Amino acid sequence: MATTVQPEIPPHLLYSQTPYDERGNFDYRGDLFCPDDDLPVLCRRIAQHMAGTFPDMSIALRSSRFSGGRKVTVEILDSPEDLTGRDAQDAFIVRLRDQIERFGYTRTNPLQDYWNCSFYAEVVIARAYWAALAARRGPANPVEKILPLASFKKRLKAGDSLKLLHSSYHHRALGQARKVVEVRSKDFVFEGRSFCDFPRAANFACDGRLVRIAIGDEHDPDAHLLYEWHPHAC
Repeated sequence: MATTVQPEIPPHLLYSQTPYDERGNFDYRGDLFCPDDDLPVLCRRIAQHMAGTFPDMSIALRSSRFSGGRKVTVEILDSPEDLTGRDAQDAFIVRLRDQIERFGYTRTNPLQDYWNCSFYAEVVIARAYWAALAARRGPANPVEKILPLASFKKRLKAGDSLKLLHSSYHHRALGQARKVVEVRSKDFVFEGRSFCDFPRAANFACDGRLVRIAIGDEHDPDAHLLYEWHPHAC
């Protein structure tokens, strides 16, 4: 009796593996695409998939709508991989974007200035990643995390002063104590109308006197600001 051999089904190509044809057409449809997904459902499915595919990685997922469509942004907050090299970053971003694109479709032809997709995908290496990398390497000027960022926001008042003890980049206020004139939801304002953004909680450390704000990037993962906090005496 003859044995019927089933033809081997080729694996589904990922976004980065999909070629353009000879006329410049690019046609990709992800194997996890669901046309009925609204944006919240789509984001939830992507977040669950990324958590299962990259269990050692910490991400934050943002979405937005605009006149041209929808956008999903995945921010990398921490990963065991060292992404200080540009080649490592590029390969890492392609690998993650391939997984995000599995939930959508893209049809485009650059020669005809044509682009149609279910959503735009973006992968960003957040400042929190560089702070986490610096912490694993051993940061300079470490500050014990006693006072959380939320508590610091509540306690910081107009009239307090902050003396800049260290800045990884040239800063004209280095060594100066500057008075805080306003505390807002996302930042605080110094006299002279310069301001400082509140960082993510992972980039903040305060022991009640010293305040450390991580501002690292690929060029200097351990870049930071170090302040000495002097509350205003009532």
